[in-house]
Amino acid sequence: MIAEKKKRKKIDVGKCVMYLVVGLVVAVCLYPFLTVLAYSLSDGAAVTRGEVSIFPVGFQLTAYKEILKQTQIWTAMRVSIFVTIVGTALGLILTIFASYALSKPDLWGGKAITAFILFTMYFSGGMIPTFLIVKSVGLYDSIWSLILPSSMNVFNFIVMRTFFRQLPMELKEAAYIDGAGEMKILFQIVLPLSMPIIATIGLYYAVDYWNDYFSALLYIQSPEKYSLQLRLRQMLFAGDMNQLTSTDSAGVQVVQETLKMACIVVTTLPIIAVYPWLQKYFVKGVMVGSVKG
Repeated sequence: MIAEKKKRKKIDVGKCVMYLVVGLVVAVCLYPFLTVLAYSLSDGAAVTRGEVSIFPVGFQLTAYKEILKQTQIWTAMRVSIFVTIVGTALGLILTIFASYALSKPDLWGGKAITAFILFTMYFSGGMIPTFLIVKSVGLYDSIWSLILPSSMNVFNFIVMRTFFRQLPMELKEAAYIDGAGEMKILFQIVLPLSMPIIATIGLYYAVDYWNDYFSALLYIQSPEKYSLQLRLRQMLFAGDMNQLTSTDSAGVQVVQETLKMACIVVTTLPIIAVYPWLQKYFVKGVMVGSVKG
């Protein structure tokens, strides 16, 4: 009995330490976002006096009203939504077909093709050759230049291929005996069992496309084709906020700070809102898809 009590006590201490560490990590992750949110919702005078921490002071929505009145924000939002949806769908299609084909151990030349794909994960042509290729194929200043060059992610391919390899072979063999072809097995057996990894990889692609601004910075010239992240970058660093502020020097600085924080929140919330819908699949997909290599 004494030994059991000691063991139970150790387990409880271990759980407390674990919860403490997780709580600290969560606090560190949440603190910057809560600070940005508080600044965007606070009164300008309170921001100037340095009274804002993680709670708004003098609650107001003026910054959001000013930002949402800008037509360029809505145009950039539509571009980012289109790029994210189409890019995620295309990335999933390519990743699913490549992973399913190369997950078969008896595929002729499968190891060589996999090695070739993995090679691109560590070595690439670089920014300038990639830019020249994009320009030579006619994608420069096109929205498709934000989608096609990054439509296949090698890391996502590895995770999904690992997941497919762990599926029971008995199911596929039974389908072969019943006369099912590869496409029928993929769509009727493999994909229904693979929703966790599909949701996980889809979220990876969506976050990458949504947060990408460097591709738009390189390949997009027309302002009406700017992505939301590139528009945010211009507003933060190129002085576009001056168009929304007053002529008073102190007032300009205050309003600029609140507007900048509001811009960050506006560009971050849409992709954060997607995660709760995929959370139950996301955790399972990450755990299962990374057990074996």
